[in-house]
Order: sequence, then C-alpha cells, then structure tokens
Amino acid sequence: MMTEAKFQPTPAAKLGRRELLRIGLATAAAGMVMAPEVSEAALRAPPRQLVLLNLHTGERVRAEYWSKGRYQRDGLREINHLLRDHRTGAVHPIDPKLLDLLHALTRKVGSKTPVHIISGYRSPESNAWLREQDGSGVAQNSFHMQGKAIDLRVPGLPLRTLQRAALSLRGGGVGYYPESNFVHVDVGPKRQWAS
Repeated sequence: MMTEAKFQPTPAAKLGRRELLRIGLATAAAGMVMAPEVSEAALRAPPRQLVLLNLHTGERVRAEYWSKGRYQRDGLREINHLLRDHRTGAVHPIDPKLLDLLHALTRKVGSKTPVHIISGYRSPESNAWLREQDGSGVAQNSFHMQGKAIDLRVPGLPLRTLQRAALSLRGGGVGYYPESNFVHVDVGPKRQWAS
C-alpha cells in the first residue's frame, strides 16, 4: 500500500507575504530597467497620422502609425496594404522613416486632404516591366522595391510647391515630374532631379 509523502515546504514556500512582495517588486523593477526606454518627450509627442488615397485602387486610409513613442503595428499594416504593388498585389513593409518624411511633408504644406499616391511599394517584376515600357524614369534598383520611396501629389497644391517643401526637409531623394504630375520622395541619399 502506498502512503502519501508528507508535504515539505521549499524555502520559497516558507517566505512571508512581505518577502514575496519585495521580491516581486524587485523583479518588476529589473524588467523595467531592461526594457527599451521611451523618452518622456516621445510619450508626450502628438500621434502621427497619415491620410492617403491610392489612385490606382481607389482605396483610402486614415491611419495613426506612431503614438506614445512607438510605431503602431495596426497603423503600419494598414499603410503597407494601401501602398502595396497595385499590379501584383504584393505587400511589403514601408520604411517608417519614409512615413515620418511623408508626415513631415504633409504638415509642412498644411495638407488637409488625402495625399494622392501614384506609387508606393513596387515589386521587382513591376519595376522590370516599367523599365521595359519607359526606362527613362525608372531606376533598375529603385528605392520603391525596398519600401523606401513614394510618388505623390497633394490636390490643390502646385507641384513646384510640393517639390520645394520636400527639398527643404532634406530627408533623401526628391524627383520632380511635372509632365506626369507627381513628386518622388525617398529616404535614400540626399539628391534631386527633374524629368
């Protein structure tokens, strides 16, 4: 016949309530120190939101992509989907630095309407196809294929004004395409061109 062994408390089980509370608080404090810190200024900064209209799909999004010092997964997901390659349907992560540049640009020009998107992410297949159609304005290693470039216009805003505002931000490359009615911005090296 089997007999039950008598319960022998472990040293942790002998700890009193106060001791357990002290250990729990110390563990929590250690975890807070090890977690990435968000500055007070970032926590107090206003959220960043973009209002975009994809001219190829007709889709529109108003997404808060940054708040409380952090990029917001749901907002980024909505924007990535809207900026997908409209030819293939491929979705690619858009560089948050590009979104910050776009946010700064819309604030600088005081846009109250959705930014019209001509091109966001571009798959390698779409990029190759566009180069075959008219290779003059499509780079072989386009930043569009890395989610680091966007072609846009702002309704009611002269294209030259948009270009100058983008140049003033010094965030990367700025291309001016008056015949096609858009400005290209990217977060690559600082440079400018016109077509």
